[in-house]
Parts: sequence; C-alpha cells; structure tokens
Amino acid sequence: MVESRPGGGGVIAAAAVKQAPPDGHTLFQANAATHAANVSLYPTLPYDPIRDFRPITLMWRFPQLLAVPLDSPARSVSELVALAKSKPGGLSFASQGSGSGGHLLGEMLKARTGANMVHIPYRGAGPAALDLATGRVDFFFVSYSSLLSFLQAGKVRVLAVTSPQRVPALPDVPTMSELGWKNNVSSSWQGVLARGGTPRPIINKLHAAVAHAMTPEIRKRIEDAGVKPVVSKSPEEFDEYLKAEAKKWSQVIKETGAKPD
Repeated sequence: MVESRPGGGGVIAAAAVKQAPPDGHTLFQANAATHAANVSLYPTLPYDPIRDFRPITLMWRFPQLLAVPLDSPARSVSELVALAKSKPGGLSFASQGSGSGGHLLGEMLKARTGANMVHIPYRGAGPAALDLATGRVDFFFVSYSSLLSFLQAGKVRVLAVTSPQRVPALPDVPTMSELGWKNNVSSSWQGVLARGGTPRPIINKLHAAVAHAMTPEIRKRIEDAGVKPVVSKSPEEFDEYLKAEAKKWSQVIKETGAKPD
C-alpha cells in the first residue's frame, strides 16, 4: 500500500517513517533530496538520514528534462539563458520542492550563468508540470514520466536532458553536456530504505524481494517510462552510494548558495 506524504522536499514523509516500528513493514522511497541534499540544505532536520534509516537497495535512476512552455521564445539552452539575462526580473523555474532535482539543477544553471532566475517550489512534479504547460513558469527540470502527458499534448518543448547520454524516448533532444553545459549533468534516483533498527535478516529479505521483483517484464515497463532500473548488489553498496550523493550535493549547495524556499 502506497501512502503519499508530500511536502518539505520529502522531510514530512521521512519523519513519518522514522516513527514507524522497525519491523520492515513500513518502507521509505528515498531520493536525492531526502538522503543527500536535505542534509546540507536544512540547518535542522526532524530525522537523521544515517541513524534513522537502513538502506535496502537503489531501484532506478532517471534524467531530468529541461523543458519550457511551447510558446516560449527559447528554443535552446543558450537562448533560455539569454532570455533570462535580457528580461526584466529574469525567469522563473519550477521544482518538485526544495532540495529536489528540479530545484538544485535550476540553481546550478543560475549560478553558472549569472542570469536572474527565481525558484518556485511546488508540492510535487504534477502541479509544477501543469503550471509549466500553461505558461505560469518559464522552465522546469523534470522527469520524462512527469512530463509525458504534456509532451503528447504538444504543450511543452524539451531543450535538453541532464543524463550523460540521450534518452531513447527523445533521441533528437541533446544532452546538456553536448551543448557545452558539462557541469549540469546529473541523474535523479529513488531507492528503498527501512526504519533504523530494522534487523539485518529483514533487510536482506527485502533486498532479495526487490531483486526478485525486477523481472524482464517489469524492467521493460520501467524503461518505457524513461527510467533505468537499478538494483544494488547489496545494502552496503547502496549505503556507499548514499554517502557519495550526500557529498556531491553538499558541494553543489555550497557553490550555488541554494536555500529552501
């Protein structure tokens, strides 16, 4: 059973799982915000990402798409930056919430271009994508699956993707790296964790269950949504991945001066 607890860049959901019994029956779908960026973004958190959770496995990675409304005059990343520099007040960019991929990638673009860009956080990708499609915000770093319906309806334009390689579903869309924005390359991810104190035999059982569930059919369904399925070899491997992500995003937040909005 899935229970959505949006808000606070995942802080609300993480704090709720922290209070659950350590029996493996309540799991947390973590991401780069909850277990990497939030550590440096917020001066205090109602949870400790290391002490209060036990890693189980990474589940998938996916790129972010740099998208603009269809009627935007910007038809490339360079044109978007030029527009931000020329327009009084600059441009606004949406995000899935403070600390999310959309937020930090937008702050990276802002810091590395010197253009005026204003962050507009939302409670999730859905309402942010809707406001992008209707022109209420100027651009958005967003996942393919969150933008798909608006792409199909012809309401948005994708300028670039943040992954090292092009996305198979959008073969004509260049990567940020191809366009010369080599520092704006990053893949978002999601993984599953249990409450801290969960016994190791339960962690092992859950890891094996996720690996078993990743059948060829399920993998194809995930890939069709523009996502790459990835199962960690062990909980320890995922733990090391989380530590590396926390270090990476700490450096980004320090360089950009990003703050929660």
